[in-house]
Amino acid sequence: MSQSYGKTRWKRFALVMVPSVAATAAIGISLANSALAASFSISGQSFKVTTDDLHGYGFTQFGGVDASAPDSKGVKTYHPVAISGFDSATIKNLCQSVDTNLGPLGHWTLVLNAGQGDKQVEATNLMLDVEQLNADATFYDINIGQDASTLKGGAVDKYKADGNALPTGAQGFAQAAREAHLTGVQQTAWATSAGTFKLAGLKLNIKQGNGAGVECY
Repeated sequence: MSQSYGKTRWKRFALVMVPSVAATAAIGISLANSALAASFSISGQSFKVTTDDLHGYGFTQFGGVDASAPDSKGVKTYHPVAISGFDSATIKNLCQSVDTNLGPLGHWTLVLNAGQGDKQVEATNLMLDVEQLNADATFYDINIGQDASTLKGGAVDKYKADGNALPTGAQGFAQAAREAHLTGVQQTAWATSAGTFKLAGLKLNIKQGNGAGVECY
């Protein structure tokens, strides 16, 4: 029988991914001991994403860590993330924005829009490395608390084929669902990857400034 957890607002990904303070502490200890390998290197800039509607199949989610490229002293910065996968997904009214400080030129924001009106974005083997998420979410046939090493699906297979290992043991808390439907999505992410990413009606603009009214939110 399908299990539907309707209209559940995710204030932060930790409320979904981490069921206890002990689990949060485990992530901190793992970071200190370098027990969690970074999924891949990132630019060191997070970005904002909004969408009116994300409908996906083959949903998986587990914890991970992304690492920025080394600075001038060879030091990396690590970012704990919730890695959410969809074997396939459709997205309506997608906005993605990246704020960059150009020093004397001030802040400039790159804004990408797609899937507006009667068009939609289509993705396969989509992986999202999310730091923060707000949305209304409904899951179907969901399993919460399974070991991440047991996750299956096209998105997970691509993740492993890209040279990443699924977490196990104390770091292996995961969840999976046959289908997931999210509306009113606002998220801050460090990385996105996909097997295919079809951006219907793509528009890209560079706007002066940052914050509300310039970025996606």
